[in-house]
Amino acid sequence: MLEAAKLLHPTLGEHVQITPLLTADVWTALVDPSQLTTAILNLALNARDAMPNGGKLALETGNVYLDEAYAAMHNEVTVGNHVMIAVSDTGAGIPAANLERVFDPFFTTKEFGKGTGLGLSMVFGFVKQSGGHIKIYSEVGHGTTVKLYLPRATGQGQTVAEVSAAAVIEGGSEIILVVEDDAMVRNYVLTQIKSLGYTTFEAANATEALKVIDENPDIDLLFTDVIMPGPMNGRLLVEEAQKRRPGLKTLYTSGYTENAIVHHGRLDSGVLLLAKPYRKSELARMLRTALAS
Repeated sequence: MLEAAKLLHPTLGEHVQITPLLTADVWTALVDPSQLTTAILNLALNARDAMPNGGKLALETGNVYLDEAYAAMHNEVTVGNHVMIAVSDTGAGIPAANLERVFDPFFTTKEFGKGTGLGLSMVFGFVKQSGGHIKIYSEVGHGTTVKLYLPRATGQGQTVAEVSAAAVIEGGSEIILVVEDDAMVRNYVLTQIKSLGYTTFEAANATEALKVIDENPDIDLLFTDVIMPGPMNGRLLVEEAQKRRPGLKTLYTSGYTENAIVHHGRLDSGVLLLAKPYRKSELARMLRTALAS
């Protein structure tokens, strides 16, 4: 990963500010190193092209456990330990209509002669060949994060310590409002939170959320995605909600990584954010942390 990071500066040019956020204790992935370097360069070049006037690029690594619930929503996912590599930019973002096609061979939104449309499809092929999973989060005006999940080299099973840490789950009885525009994800989150003992309300966007808050003064916690469609994102929703309900506890979630969100100025440092995908134990811990803050 360090070698790939070193290659980015001369490749991307001076107008792109590169922030390597490499986890010190990251696991080893079971992949071909040269193919991984090529994949990262492909993602970085796409990010550069999305920022013609310059911008920020974050290269991040982490250790992630993809659980049964996440695998149920993504057929190709193998449950277990993965090395996560994320490339995030502050570029133009990808329209929702194009997101499902970006990994198709020869699909490109670049003008003729400026791109082959093979970059992302090659990355997709490498990840699939490696037995991994790829996920892209993007919204127009908010940039893009591409996450690669690659199998851990020593095996995907959990250690005894990891199993015991995940088993520590504390619930509660407070009232939580869940704001998430993706209906499938929202239903999954609601099921998880209800199973922890909480009472829940739901909303698909900021407008709905504010209406629920106005009608239900007993809500203890606002749990919202950072990036949402419409004129009001999660950050603006929290600001407006706290004007109406000073002291309302808040917890953000996002497919974008926490480092990218903070480094790219979408959220202030120090806010509570739960990065997707997350395990039930991580959700339970962050809910208790937010409610106690």
